[in-house]
Amino acid sequence: MDGLKKLEYLSLVSKVCTELESHVGCADKTLAEFIIDLAQKSESVESFASLLKENGAEMPEYFVKTLLTIIHAILPRNSKSEKVKGSGDGDEKRTTFPGLAVPDNKERVKELEKELEMSDKLLESDASRRKGTERKENRSRYDDGGDEGTQRGARRDRRERVEDYDADKARGRDSSRHHSDGERRRDREADDEERMNGRHRDTDRDEHRRREDKEHEARGRERDNDRYENDRGSDGRYDNRGRSRRDRERGGKKDRYERGDEDDDRRAGTDGDADRDGFRGDSRAGVATGQPPPEEPVLFGIYRGRVSRIMDFGCFVQILGLRERKEGLVHVSQIASRRVINAKDAVERDQEVWVKVISMSGQKMSLSMRDVDQKTGQDLLPMNRLPSLEDENHRANPSSVNQPPMTRKGLSGISILDEDENNPSRRPSKRMSSPERWEAKQLIASGVLDVRDYPMYDEESGGLLYQEEGAEEELEIELNEDEPAFLRGQTRYSIDVSPVKIVKNPDGSLQRAAMTQSALAKERRELREQQQRTMLDSIPKDLNRPWEDPMPETGERHLAQELRGVGLSAYDMPEWKKDAFGKAPTFGQRSKLSIQEQRQSLPIYKLKNELVAAVNENQVLVVIGETGSGKTTQMTQYLAEAGYSTRGKIGCTQPRRVAAMSVAKRVAEEFGCRLGEEVGYAIRFEDCTGPETVIKYMTDGMLLREILIDEDLNAYSVIMLDEAHERTIHTDVLFGLLKSLVKKRPDLRLIVTSATLDAEKFSGYFFNCPIFTIPGRTFPVEILYTKQPETDYLDAALITVMQIHLTEPEGDILLFLTGQEEIDTACQILYERMKGLGPNVPELIILPVYSALPSEMQTRIFEPPPPGTRKVVVATNIAEASLTIDGIYYVIDPGFAKQNVFNPKLGLDSLVITPISQASARQRAGRAGRTGPGKCYRLYTESAYRNEMLPTTVPEIQRINLGMTTLNMKAMGINDLLSFDFMDPPPPQALISAMEQLFSLGALDEEGLLTKLGRKMAEFPLEPPLSKMLLASVDLGCSDEILTIISMLQAQNIFYRPREKQAQADQKRAKFFQPEGDHLTLLAVYEAWKAKNFSGPWCFENFVQSRSLRRAQDVRKQLLSIMDRYKLDVVSAGKNFTRIRKAICAGFFFHAGRKDPQEGYRTLVENQPVYIHPSSALFQRQPDWVIYHELVMTTKEYMREVTLVDPKWLVELAPRFFKVADPTKLSKRKRQERIEPLYDRYHEPNSWRLSKRRG
Repeated sequence: MDGLKKLEYLSLVSKVCTELESHVGCADKTLAEFIIDLAQKSESVESFASLLKENGAEMPEYFVKTLLTIIHAILPRNSKSEKVKGSGDGDEKRTTFPGLAVPDNKERVKELEKELEMSDKLLESDASRRKGTERKENRSRYDDGGDEGTQRGARRDRRERVEDYDADKARGRDSSRHHSDGERRRDREADDEERMNGRHRDTDRDEHRRREDKEHEARGRERDNDRYENDRGSDGRYDNRGRSRRDRERGGKKDRYERGDEDDDRRAGTDGDADRDGFRGDSRAGVATGQPPPEEPVLFGIYRGRVSRIMDFGCFVQILGLRERKEGLVHVSQIASRRVINAKDAVERDQEVWVKVISMSGQKMSLSMRDVDQKTGQDLLPMNRLPSLEDENHRANPSSVNQPPMTRKGLSGISILDEDENNPSRRPSKRMSSPERWEAKQLIASGVLDVRDYPMYDEESGGLLYQEEGAEEELEIELNEDEPAFLRGQTRYSIDVSPVKIVKNPDGSLQRAAMTQSALAKERRELREQQQRTMLDSIPKDLNRPWEDPMPETGERHLAQELRGVGLSAYDMPEWKKDAFGKAPTFGQRSKLSIQEQRQSLPIYKLKNELVAAVNENQVLVVIGETGSGKTTQMTQYLAEAGYSTRGKIGCTQPRRVAAMSVAKRVAEEFGCRLGEEVGYAIRFEDCTGPETVIKYMTDGMLLREILIDEDLNAYSVIMLDEAHERTIHTDVLFGLLKSLVKKRPDLRLIVTSATLDAEKFSGYFFNCPIFTIPGRTFPVEILYTKQPETDYLDAALITVMQIHLTEPEGDILLFLTGQEEIDTACQILYERMKGLGPNVPELIILPVYSALPSEMQTRIFEPPPPGTRKVVVATNIAEASLTIDGIYYVIDPGFAKQNVFNPKLGLDSLVITPISQASARQRAGRAGRTGPGKCYRLYTESAYRNEMLPTTVPEIQRINLGMTTLNMKAMGINDLLSFDFMDPPPPQALISAMEQLFSLGALDEEGLLTKLGRKMAEFPLEPPLSKMLLASVDLGCSDEILTIISMLQAQNIFYRPREKQAQADQKRAKFFQPEGDHLTLLAVYEAWKAKNFSGPWCFENFVQSRSLRRAQDVRKQLLSIMDRYKLDVVSAGKNFTRIRKAICAGFFFHAGRKDPQEGYRTLVENQPVYIHPSSALFQRQPDWVIYHELVMTTKEYMREVTLVDPKWLVELAPRFFKVADPTKLSKRKRQERIEPLYDRYHEPNSWRLSKRRG
């Protein structure tokens, strides 16, 4: 044994001794070596446990497993030990990635749920106790009598709570959460008492006016003392409010009583608002902290005052609320924005006004009335922020900037600064030059312009937009590369990770053709845009001139009349679509057979009894049948008729939302019931089931969420996984979960259906279960390959279509392409080419099929073409197995499809065109042999088929982001992800990347276990960043707006931009742009639609997709019900957009980008060059720091849904992910920057280099 091996062996002995000491209480080295020897002889945990038992050591199973894992991880492997079960590749992964092999712990999940329930109950009881305390406090204040401000405060507090209750009730909340019967009764008694006292107060108001000042102050002092004793334990917010009102009234003395209740209430409300907005620093600054009123006014403060004297040149105003009498002069030019000749025309003696202190010199004070809204007291010109207590503390201790004085932790785990709730949302100003600002100020000062005409005026807040003064402090932010304990040595900072290999031969002809097609698509797009611009430029700009000109040129008036309506009408269907679908088409496949006859005509009907018998005899069954054989619609009904619905529901999963809804609708029609009764469906954000439902169709993700609630699925007797060949990520997870569930529940029946013929893999995975085949009608298909690789497969496909149409016998054509843009382009080109051949050529009906096409138009492909014509169906890979189209004799297969691929190194998803697999190619060819003998034209060589295509498609679980899947599995108590029985295990790098993301979001702790926040996030059917964003909004007080934003993001494709109306669509879209970014633009669109009573015509006029907004509305309602169920408050932030942007930043901080000095932006994570999409609201602004929702690769890497952020928020909201760079060192970003010389148009770019100089 050499030295290194000896050291490894000694460390192993020491480790085993430590484990024995902690578990058994014995740390004998000889015993440890004996156990190591036994472990070397063992091939599994069971054999190791039996050897220990034979030698007199009975240990718990988990301890035996731990010992064996430790010994195999540290001990040098020999040839025998490599065959141990769990060693080899699996054990090597467990050693390399211990963070993925944390033992499962379902008990911890149950404890978390109990803790969350207890915390909800505690919050509820605290809230009710606080409300009770406040009511007692308010009643005691009210019963003191004489202090009208206090009575009004109590009444207003009570009214606010009643309004909150009414608002909650309108949202459908349970009223018992807010008010018990006793509390409502006390409220009614207090309201009655308030009305009686109100009438009494009205009759005695004259008596109040005659009271003497001294008597009033004495009584106020007595009440203050009493109240201080009574209110010490109560909520400080109401206490401070009451004291503020008393001090203000005392400062005003007798004249305070001359104002009515409404004025006083309004002033109190605006005072509070002004304080919150930070526009006032005022007379009440000391009062709010329990100090006496200030002696001196503050510069730029807003105060209530009374006109004491009026002169020709102005008026003197006494400031109220100060200890001593202070007066200042309001010059006649400062009284109003309009021109005032004499002050007597604008104000009266003893009139109460709002004033702003604009200058102080000794005892003299200059005041302004025109800078303040006289109704609300809002500052209309908040150009200078007042020095606050925090500013003074910061000047005294500059290092305390990173340690705010008052913070609290919210539900989402983020630190909430109290100043967030008090400071306003200062909207970014429009960029203006200094002369422009000076000119605008002078025009307003002279009275020529109203302040509302000022370019920096904010209509929503009634003030000027915030203008940053001076250069903004540059903040250098770096990634926090401190790895969490459970992922130490496993992340991208420690090991190299690479994206999943989805292409067999990256240098082959197929991959080159895919890359070429992307470049050609870009060229076609740019050419089309250029033609559009040329057409628009050719249109005369002034169409009125020919009518005003008495002698216009020939044809000018006719041209103007023709062009007058261009761009004014809404979206027009392209000409090829009009020809394909007709002007008034009737969509849908019609049949003259009755429903019963249609059912009996399906191939599965003849095998009904055999199928039911196979399900009875086998707990797990794999069913194979062609698309259209009746598997999805008939099997559930057969099982319900066989009595399985008496034991529980019959559940059937679908990979697509639309399929789940349409199939459920069809089965309900056949079953003879309404949709939602005996037959229903459940998809994300929509549940159409009831207590009577026995057959339930759902997306696979919904069944996964049901397992999260009930891991044994006790409500179901049969689970049918339909379209399992599509291998979505949810289906793969369900495979593993249901495989273990059928062992626990022998009464549960599991059926896996597939439309492909390679079902042996499914059978082998599910305990070698039998395969039930539904024979279909298949005819021979002739396969034709190209002799040379095709560089432009789109052009080759269109040539092939025309060749078939002109030379081959009758029969319809099916062409496979990759996406919507490619299909629309192909249909347009094909239509123009066929039109160019003249009227003597037989008609070719062009029909597109892709997921974004309305379902009514999709059904047009099933109708047979008229005699003498032929149809060509241009489809994505949805037509491979999900659609059955009769009459197809010719299939054209270019060999490509779009796939969503996740790169764990970059942490990004991308949609890329890739070669299909051999299994997909066989499936496509089979489409031509459904009706009769057919032909399949493969636009690639036979060599490419054999050498450049993978045998089967890479499953989705191995190529997309696993964040949501990992969170759901953790919420089920599944921590050991390496041991989970996946049919095709995902790459460990993707799992590590998902765990990193969840840790950064706060869903996992340092040990890799689920936190309370993570458990709450798992309750929402959203991606983890969106769930975190929603929970953070609850803490920040903007959940109402974030709910809308998330719903709009889920709906997607809010705006549409028809090719013929692009300019007008862009103009309409720009109306909704918000200076903060695209998220708030989406919010503005929804709010505008809501203001128009959810109008359809409004959507039509503004080029907004009505269907997308309806979808967003449904999503919002569903999320709102989930928030109500878990007692999460729905609060509006009003105009405080800073809170909304902070909430977005809390969820998507890892999608942060910084302005690049050279061009575009750089992502903070990988320093990747990205650009703001031209459709963004921030495209022209180009702020320094942004957060984006997703990256889209078209001509460049574009950021979609962009919002500007403050860089300080990144460190504040995501301390696990970001940190402030060390100012004494050069940051990583600056080290990568290139210093470029200034542009010199007289010399070439590199002429300054020594190598470029001539000798």
